[in-house]
Amino acid sequence: MNENTGVVLVTDEALRGDLGPLRQALEQQAEWSDTPFILLIARNARYPGGGELARQALGDLTTNLIVLERPLSSVSLLSAVDTALRARARQFDLRDRLAELNTSRSALAASEAEVRLIADALPVLIGFIDKDLVYRFANKAYADWFYRDPAEVVGRHVGEIVGAGGLAARRPAMEQALAGEPAQFSLAWPHADGGRRDADIRYLPRRNASGEVDGFHVFVADVTDHVQGEEMLRLTAQALEQRVRDRTADLETEMERRAGVEAALRQSQKMEAVGQLTGGIAHDFNNMLTGVIGALDMIKRRRAAGRDQDTDRYLETALTSAHRAAGLTHRLLAFSRRQSLDPRALDVNALVLSLEDLIQRTVSEQIAVDFQLTADAPAVADANQLESAILNLAINARDAMPDGGRLTIETSTVDLDTRYVETRPDTRAGRYVVIAVSDTGVGMAADVLEKVFDPFFTTKPIGQGTGLGLSMVYGFAKQSGGHIRIHSQPGQGASVKIFLPLAEEEAAPAPQARPPAAADGAGRTVLLVEDESAVRLLVREVLEELGYRAIEVAEPQAAISVLKSQTPIHLMISDVGLPGMNGRQLAEVARDARPDLAILFITGYAENAAIRAGFLGSNMQMISKPFALDALAAKIGEMMTAPP
Repeated sequence: MNENTGVVLVTDEALRGDLGPLRQALEQQAEWSDTPFILLIARNARYPGGGELARQALGDLTTNLIVLERPLSSVSLLSAVDTALRARARQFDLRDRLAELNTSRSALAASEAEVRLIADALPVLIGFIDKDLVYRFANKAYADWFYRDPAEVVGRHVGEIVGAGGLAARRPAMEQALAGEPAQFSLAWPHADGGRRDADIRYLPRRNASGEVDGFHVFVADVTDHVQGEEMLRLTAQALEQRVRDRTADLETEMERRAGVEAALRQSQKMEAVGQLTGGIAHDFNNMLTGVIGALDMIKRRRAAGRDQDTDRYLETALTSAHRAAGLTHRLLAFSRRQSLDPRALDVNALVLSLEDLIQRTVSEQIAVDFQLTADAPAVADANQLESAILNLAINARDAMPDGGRLTIETSTVDLDTRYVETRPDTRAGRYVVIAVSDTGVGMAADVLEKVFDPFFTTKPIGQGTGLGLSMVYGFAKQSGGHIRIHSQPGQGASVKIFLPLAEEEAAPAPQARPPAAADGAGRTVLLVEDESAVRLLVREVLEELGYRAIEVAEPQAAISVLKSQTPIHLMISDVGLPGMNGRQLAEVARDARPDLAILFITGYAENAAIRAGFLGSNMQMISKPFALDALAAKIGEMMTAPP
C-alpha cells in the first residue's frame, strides 16, 4: 500500500493474521492521506463471530471504512468502490494542492491572500483553532457548512460557531488534539437544503518553535455520498432479505397445499381399498349365505310336506357353505393380524417335510417339486398357520404353471442388518428363518405386485380364487413378528419369502396323538358365560348331551354371583368378548374365588387374545368360533380328564 493506492478491498478472512504491518503502514501515511477500506464480511462466516472481529480490528486502524456483507451483487460492490474512489480522489486533490503549497511555501508565506485562495479552492473545510478554542483561520467552505462568512468565524470561540451541542460532540477530539495526538471522528448535522450532511473530521495538532502545541488544524471532508451509499446498501440488503422471507413463506404455503393434496389422495386410495374389501366380502358371503339359507329353506319345505327322507343333501350343502364362510372369516382375521395364534419354537425343516406328500398330491404331475431345506435353527410361529401358509403358496405356484414347471420350497437362516431395514420401515433387524416358495410360472408385472397382498385381489378367473390367499400369508407373517417379500417378473416366475423370527430355545417335539378323552360329565357342573343366545343354546345342548349340568348366564356380573356362591363348579366356559368385562378379566375374578377352576375360552375375534401364550394362564384353553360341536365336546372332555 502506498500513496497512489485508491481503495483497499479486503475480506474478513484476510484479517485473521498479524495486523502489525498494516497498522505500521497506516501510521506512516501522509497527514493528508486516509486510505479508504471496503471490508467484505461473510454473513454465515465459517468461524462464528469472525466478521464482527474483523470489523472491530480494522475499525481500530481506520475510520474510512465501508462494510459489506457477502453474498452481494455486483451493483452493490461497484457502487461502494465508486464512492470510496471519489472520496479518495478528493484526498489526492488535497495532496496535490498541499504539494503545491509546500513547494511554494516561501513565496506563499508572504501572501496570506494566496494561501486563502488555495484553501478556499479545496472542497474541504479547513481551519485552525488555537489552544483557547478560538478560530484563527477559516476557509471559504465555512460559509457553506455554517452559513457564516470566514471573516465572521475567525476570532470567535468554537462554541459560538457550532453551538453548545456541537461543542460537546467535538470536545473529546479537541482535547486529544491539544494533547498532541491527532484525532478523527464523524458527525452529521442538517444542511441548508433541508437534507443531512455527514462529515469526516480530523484535528491535526500544530507545534510552535519550542515544540509546544499551540493549536490544531481542522480538516472536514463531506462523506455524505459515502454514508448514503452505505445506507442504500443496507436498505438493499434488507429488501433482499424480505424477498427471501416472502419467497420462503410462498414455498411453505405450496408445501402445505401439496401435503393436503397428498393426504386427500391417500384417503381416496384408502377408501378405494375399503370399497374393494367390503365388496369382496359381500360378494363371497352372499354366495355362501345363499347356500345356507337356501338349503335350510328347502329342509323346512320338505318337512312341511312330510318328506324328511331327502333332507340330508340339503344339510350337507348348508354345512359346506357354512364351512366356506368360516374359512373366509379365518383368512380375513389372518390378514388383519387378529387371528388367535399359538406361536412355539418349530423345526421348520421337519414341518415342511411333513407336508411333502400333501404338496405332491396338490400339484399336477407336470410340476416337479424340489425341497432345499438348509435352515439350521428353529423359528417362532404357529405350526397350523405356517402349514396353511405354505400350502396356500404352493397352490398359487401350481396355478401359475398350467403347462407344468418346477416348484421349489427352500428354508434358510439369514441376518438382516440395519442397512437392509433402513429402506424397509416395516422390517426389524435381526436373525430370521426364511421359507421361500418359488415357481417357474407366468410371473407378474410391477403393477400387479403392488396389489398382490390386498384382500380380494386376484389374477385368477372369476370363481377360481377369493383373493385372500396371499393376504392371509401376509397377515400371518406380520402377526408372527416377521415379514414377507415377493419377487416376480413376467415370464420368469415368482418367489415368495416368509421371514419368521429365530427361536431362542430348541424346537419342541411334535405332540403325540392321544386317544379321544372321555366325554361323560355325570355329576359335574359347567358355568357357561355367553352373551349370544344362539351360541349359548348350542353349547348348552352339547353339555347336556355329555351329561354335564349347565348353568348359563349372559353377562359377567351374573357369572360372578355364581362363582362366589357355594355351588360346585368344575369348568367355566366363557366368551372372550363380553359386555362390560372381557372373558380374561372374568377369569381373574373366577381364579380369586376358585384357584383350581378349569377355564375354556371361546372367541370369534379378540385383539388381546391374538397370541395365546400371552393370554392363557394355567389350566386354560381356547377354541375359536365357528367350531364343530364334536370339536367342542372333545376339548371339554380333554380339559375334564387332564390333571389340574
